[in-house]
Amino acid sequence: MTTENPTRGRAIEWEDFRLPPWVIGVIGGIGIILLWWILAATVFSNVGPSGASAIPTPFQVIQIMVETGPQYYLSNFAVTLAEAGIGYLWGNGLALLLSAFVLLVPRLEGVAMQLAILTYCIPIVAIGMLAVIVITPPKVGEPSGTAILLAALSVFFTTVVGALLGLKSADKSSLDLVTVYGGSKFTQLVKVRLIAALPATLSALQIAVPAAFLGAVLGEFFGKIEVGVGLAMILAQQASNGPQVWALALLSGGVALLGFALVGWIAKAIAPWSKGR
Repeated sequence: MTTENPTRGRAIEWEDFRLPPWVIGVIGGIGIILLWWILAATVFSNVGPSGASAIPTPFQVIQIMVETGPQYYLSNFAVTLAEAGIGYLWGNGLALLLSAFVLLVPRLEGVAMQLAILTYCIPIVAIGMLAVIVITPPKVGEPSGTAILLAALSVFFTTVVGALLGLKSADKSSLDLVTVYGGSKFTQLVKVRLIAALPATLSALQIAVPAAFLGAVLGEFFGKIEVGVGLAMILAQQASNGPQVWALALLSGGVALLGFALVGWIAKAIAPWSKGR
């Protein structure tokens, strides 16, 4: 018994040479690093008045990481991650509770959306300036209340909109079936709406991860803290230490990306149908 080649007898198409997604990602990452290195060594190689170039090379960034040591980055990122995590839980928790309450009391949907839009439209910098005056400064090594507040505000709007859209996307016939069997709105919420809302809600929670980290870093820029990624960036900028600023920025992006991927993996495990499985 012989096995025929599926490509025999037909023209070879582009799909036959398609690479796995992870290979494409590695190639893209290497290409970005090479482009960065070339631009840093040529176009942006001019040294400014402070004696540092505008864009350091990847080697310079790695060198400053090694010279600084891992403890410096661990101590700063530990505090910022704690602030982002607490703000993430508070902001998303309140957003999910508000969305569920709106479904139980539909007349409050307009008020809820106005509240979400208000938190999104007010400049977060203005809120931070007020928060740093009202909130008590943290002790050394403790999370900043201002950073936690800004992290929570950064995720609130996205999660409210995503959760409401998801909860309202439930199949009408399934809702009518629960009503026919004597189910209440709370039963509809538990049995139908929550399941239908999982894909949109999980996507909103995934998008909220980088937003929470960015909000926490921004909150640290307002001062009254002793440790944190935001403070480390300010000190590196004041010292005209370009490689250190880039190192902190790249590590921040990597941490946010890892959090985004982690929540995405959890979303696939909880609601695999949302990813086409």
